[in-house]
Amino acid sequence: MKPLKRCPWTGTDPLMIEYHDSEWGVPLHEDQKIYEFLVLEGMQAGLSWSTVLRKRENFRAAFRGFDPAEVAKFGPAELERLLSDPGIIRNRAKLGAAVTNAKSFLAVQKEFGSFDRYIWGFVGGKPILHRFRNDSNLPATSAESDRISEDMKQRGFKFVGSTIIYAHMQATGMVNDHLVGCFRYALV
Repeated sequence: MKPLKRCPWTGTDPLMIEYHDSEWGVPLHEDQKIYEFLVLEGMQAGLSWSTVLRKRENFRAAFRGFDPAEVAKFGPAELERLLSDPGIIRNRAKLGAAVTNAKSFLAVQKEFGSFDRYIWGFVGGKPILHRFRNDSNLPATSAESDRISEDMKQRGFKFVGSTIIYAHMQATGMVNDHLVGCFRYALV
């Protein structure tokens, strides 16, 4: 049996392969999962995605299932608890941003009815379909990620630069950046 052709960034790591095959690039419309990816993409800045994936379950526990309403209530004691948790990435600025972003996330939900409606509005409600043939063609940012980043910053979000937002768009299926030769390309 011929092995499936995947995007090369997966390598041979089973965790990365599972993430690629089942989540990455799949259009996501559930607010709580969208918040989860905002937190995780912010945590990933300067690190490998495999590092974040290995700590994902610990993050879920530490951030109460990524419930933005719960995280928005985190105060100094919770921040200190997070900073002492060896199972997560313990960066004060990133952890503080996750709490700040939960508050901004709730404000956007209130204004738009859902965060999904807000964020997907930047791409007209449907994924941007690229036709890249190799990893070297993949951009780090786009005009859309620039606009989203700027708007989110104006709304009080932190750790939402254009590169982080573009990675978020890829992860949540707002853009299909599976390579044309990847078996997932046509399935998204």
